[in-house]
Amino acid sequence: MTTQLPPDFADWLRLREPADAAARSADLVDAVRRRLPAGRPVVVHDLGSGTGSMARWLAPRLPGPQRWVLHERDPDLLALAAAEPVLAADGSPVTVQTRDSDITRLAGADLADAHLVTASALLDMLTAGEVEQVVAACAGHPTLFALSVVGRVEFTPADPLDAGFTAAFNAHQRRTVAGRTLLGPDAARVAAAAFRRRGVDVAVRSSPWRLGPEQAALTAEWLAGWLDAAVEERPDLAPAAEAYRRRRLAEAAAGGLRVVLHHDDLLAG
Repeated sequence: MTTQLPPDFADWLRLREPADAAARSADLVDAVRRRLPAGRPVVVHDLGSGTGSMARWLAPRLPGPQRWVLHERDPDLLALAAAEPVLAADGSPVTVQTRDSDITRLAGADLADAHLVTASALLDMLTAGEVEQVVAACAGHPTLFALSVVGRVEFTPADPLDAGFTAAFNAHQRRTVAGRTLLGPDAARVAAAAFRRRGVDVAVRSSPWRLGPEQAALTAEWLAGWLDAAVEERPDLAPAAEAYRRRRLAEAAAGGLRVVLHHDDLLAG
């Protein structure tokens, strides 16, 4: 998989990190703890680790000591992820190793020592074949995939144009890029089905972003990208999008806009 990331992508990841942390399923973390070995260091492989937000969120919720292996293609993101120290729930050290890794070519041997495999906001950027490849590599290890978009957005107050922009954005998420047809909002469902075909139990929990006045900066940044993607998919929406953008940004700046952006978390194994 070749991914061209914008130069400010790390800033976007940092901006969204508190909302991600608030959204991820604590219920599934309780189930993860019961699946980890007792009395020896825990090894976690994090796929598409970005700046390491999953490790910063999950490691303090798990017993230590721990060793995290971060899989990522972008060396700058890996450097940021490795720079921030993390402690386990009991204060034990968490060591971090980075690995230049193409997730779409992942094999079981790459995860041989894993007690847990994790990923966050990853699956929707993959194709059906790539999800099958990842699931095949992860099967046999407890696997926690967090924050996969499912194509539903709720705005308060509602606007007559909400549904049209949502449909256009979802179509953009399913677009074909360089021969790769992305799964977008179908990804969590496809991944769960792939695990179940292999006889692996899957638990799914909703993990929505809930954006209000305290998250106005994130709402504005997310809304801009959401609308840009919708208009790229449907250029005929451009005239309506500009007025909609101004109206929604004014509501966000005044503290009057709330957004619920739905995701699913799944735990396999």
